[in-house]
Amino acid sequence: MSFFPGNDPMPGDGFACDAIEHLIIPRTSDIGGFSVRRALPTARRRLVGPFIFFDRMGPAILKAGDAMDVRPHPHIGLSTVTYLFDGEIKHRDSLGTELVIKPGDINLMTAGRGIVHSERTPENLRGGPLSISGLQTWLALPDDKEEIDPAFSHTDKSAMPLFDADGASGRVVIGSISGLTSPVQVFSDTLYVDLTLEPGRSFPFDAGHEERAAYILSGELDVAGDLFAADQLLVFRPGDAITLKAGAQGCHVMLFGGAALSSKRHMWWNFVSSSKERIEQAKQEWRTGRFDIVPGDEEEFIPLPDGP
Repeated sequence: MSFFPGNDPMPGDGFACDAIEHLIIPRTSDIGGFSVRRALPTARRRLVGPFIFFDRMGPAILKAGDAMDVRPHPHIGLSTVTYLFDGEIKHRDSLGTELVIKPGDINLMTAGRGIVHSERTPENLRGGPLSISGLQTWLALPDDKEEIDPAFSHTDKSAMPLFDADGASGRVVIGSISGLTSPVQVFSDTLYVDLTLEPGRSFPFDAGHEERAAYILSGELDVAGDLFAADQLLVFRPGDAITLKAGAQGCHVMLFGGAALSSKRHMWWNFVSSSKERIEQAKQEWRTGRFDIVPGDEEEFIPLPDGP
């Protein structure tokens, strides 16, 4: 997903729970007929573990004749993670990859030194109303992996561990939790878990990961007696064992985090790097057509944005 021209998310109201370091209210923008809420990065919080970017897409119904068409655009220094709850997206990239991602699957595209991709509604779904709901996040690569060769991997939902006990169910998308480990391979300690809680049910979120957060997808989440609504991001203080409890209507949340990076990251448009000079180089490479093309999607592209 390309960078939409929205403002930073805003900090939320005060709260009583000492376990919460930041409450972030995402900023909303419109991309091609559906809303996108951006929770990361913010002025106060740039990353949670390796997660430098967190977008909530939809949920939305695109009217007949509309479609998702994110034209080819470049990335460096990161891995994009696409995870859907509803709808389908056709991915193409400059490695020659072409496939459709469906709900529960995960697309992990590692840009490294540079990759170009597009994301569009599959041809067979065009012409009628379309549902879309999901998450797109970016993982900043560790210092020694920023310039690796680009790569792409797709993992079917059937390969990811499921858990279902005491009113808490979900899927381990990346990393390990509750003794379960996803087969998805990433480059640093990372946690990404799709969790649903029945009304009043609890789930322990231990302090095994250095940095942790929860994005509330629907319902209300109770943390130490404070209730938080849908489309809020909670960033937890390190080192504290936390119990997440669903409100009266139940709750659907995405848990994420991992180890902090060892150095600062800069982000401009679709480029992430520990070096400002490397980002300037990537700008020039895109401006002058030195990135690879996307086979099967060569006719269009997103121009480099104006501005510094």
